[in-house]
Amino acid sequence: MVGTGTPVRRLSSPMRMASRLFEGRTVRAAGGGPIWIAYVSTIGVRPGTAGTRAGHAAAPYTVVGVQVLQNAPLAPLTTLRLGGPARRLVTATTDDEVVAAVREADAAGEPLLLLGGGSNLVIGDAGFDGTVLRIATRGFELDGTRLELAAGEVWADVVARTVASGLAGVEFLAGIPGSAGATPVQNVGAYGQEVAETITEVVAYDRQAGETVVLTNAECAFSYRHSRFKADPNRYVVLRVRFALEDAAGQSSPVKYAEVARTLGVAAGERVDLATAAGTVLELRAGKGMVLDPEDHDTWSAGSFFTNPVLTAEQYAAFTARLDGLTAPAFPAPDGRTKTSAAWLIDKAGFTKGYGTGRATLSTKHTLALTNRGSASTEDLLALAREVRDGVRAAFGVELVNEPVMVGVAL
Repeated sequence: MVGTGTPVRRLSSPMRMASRLFEGRTVRAAGGGPIWIAYVSTIGVRPGTAGTRAGHAAAPYTVVGVQVLQNAPLAPLTTLRLGGPARRLVTATTDDEVVAAVREADAAGEPLLLLGGGSNLVIGDAGFDGTVLRIATRGFELDGTRLELAAGEVWADVVARTVASGLAGVEFLAGIPGSAGATPVQNVGAYGQEVAETITEVVAYDRQAGETVVLTNAECAFSYRHSRFKADPNRYVVLRVRFALEDAAGQSSPVKYAEVARTLGVAAGERVDLATAAGTVLELRAGKGMVLDPEDHDTWSAGSFFTNPVLTAEQYAAFTARLDGLTAPAFPAPDGRTKTSAAWLIDKAGFTKGYGTGRATLSTKHTLALTNRGSASTEDLLALAREVRDGVRAAFGVELVNEPVMVGVAL
């Protein structure tokens, strides 16, 4: 199937940047790099499968065109700007195309990697020897306070639109890069808010059952930066995410995060103007290099590289015994556990802002962000991550866990 067909006449802007293809001609990168070839691939899809519940009969296949690139660079499609090429990159713009591409890869026994906004991925320098499916679907459907998003919607834009519509529920998640479809996988959260609080249903293709299903909030099994989708990454492909937002007469959700409350000059639990809440979060994120800016290498990152450790009572007692007079941040967590701050641990272990002298360093604005200073390799980044992880373990006996998904590499 791949390698035959009609050359693509026009590529979307990100793909033009990634492949340098013009009017069906193949162009070799400067310096004699690899050749990237684009074709229209005919893939069978079942119309109307997206959003149906498990058990519905399958409709006959129809044929549509999707965009396929061979030996395609992945680094330009990630916020770290790191990683080698994909043997095959498929861009799907409808739910049916997504499902069809997944079915095709599964039927062929082809390794499959899902790519949305590329903000939570660390791809190895060797790239991905299989099919990368770039989900570029679009759809923002607002009905009162009910919102349904296509997986490919840009999350930062989604938050801006909900705030402009006067609806609360995701305003403290302003400025987070990536796609809407990734939010339930990671249970994305920041500044005292997480998507588990407002997601009602997730529409996903179940690769094991071979059908599209609808999972309720409870069935998603959300927990801190975790979900059913993350626990079983090879089973589900998120197609749509449904939210129940709040009309609070132009006010935000109650402020929970101390830093936000302090910046706004309010007490925890109070509400503020919705746009002010989102704007304050954007300013806080920008001050930490957590709002994408191509001119600022502090933003060439995957965001927070390590999750905040959640310790059992025994682990927490052992941790506090090693603090030697220091007072670490501590927050109650479910099941009698305690959450502490990864950023605090990193800093107190001697890895301060800007740490590193190589091509990958800690951000000069935030110790939790590991950054590409412009010419780093993935291995450069991982060497720094291992140094930080091992240093924290040696200082405090706490094991840091990476938040981004690792592709072809491991800490």
